[in-house]
Amino acid sequence: MKTIILFFSFLFSLNGFCQASLCRTSIWDKSEVFQKNEVNKYADYDFSVLWNTTENNAVYGIIGDNYQRMRIKFISIKRNQKNKNEYLVHGKSQVKSNTCDFTGTITILNIKELKKAKFGLDDEYKNAGIKSQGLLAASYKFIEDKKQKNTGEFQGKLETIFYVAKNNAVKYHDIESYRDGYFNNAFTGTWKSNNSVQEKICNWGDYRIPNINCDFDIGAGELSVSKKYLKNGWLDKPNEKWWK
Repeated sequence: MKTIILFFSFLFSLNGFCQASLCRTSIWDKSEVFQKNEVNKYADYDFSVLWNTTENNAVYGIIGDNYQRMRIKFISIKRNQKNKNEYLVHGKSQVKSNTCDFTGTITILNIKELKKAKFGLDDEYKNAGIKSQGLLAASYKFIEDKKQKNTGEFQGKLETIFYVAKNNAVKYHDIESYRDGYFNNAFTGTWKSNNSVQEKICNWGDYRIPNINCDFDIGAGELSVSKKYLKNGWLDKPNEKWWK
């Protein structure tokens, strides 16, 4: 019995170590938001603007255990008129020199409001008339065109922070983008090949990569890839508009 207890204690401690080795696991600390799901309250708001605001050269992604660089671009995002919480997405992905088209959906599951408003450096936004700030959680599924080379399916979860302006417009939450480690639009999930059972970790986000090994991004104020991973596509410079 003592041996069994020690064995499970080891497993739990190992699990804790694995969890601790991941960085940027959430955009906001969960204690900062109310736990009530306000998704119905925001049913009439269009969130499509949030996922295409950031310049593509500041969207960073990885695929596979070696953290091969992946690029992703949303070409169009439209709200599904038959389901207000679903958004129809068309985009392109690129790994090394292989570029693929994909289509799919983002489905909003949860919206939690911030307990205490953030107004930026020196309270820059304090008198801007902001009505609310929130953390949006969604699921996504994007399927690459099977007629193309080396295609698969992206699937996972998304976190986005936003605010509602005084004119009731949804805005991308960059109020605290001046802070070290700021990131938004955190996509965490997997890519599964259409031609095999092969499945790979695949995460991307604005300005930083979420849910990543802590030894990958060693930058303070911005993304800085450690030497260990540089050879996996991080030294390559793509065309500015690689998706065209």
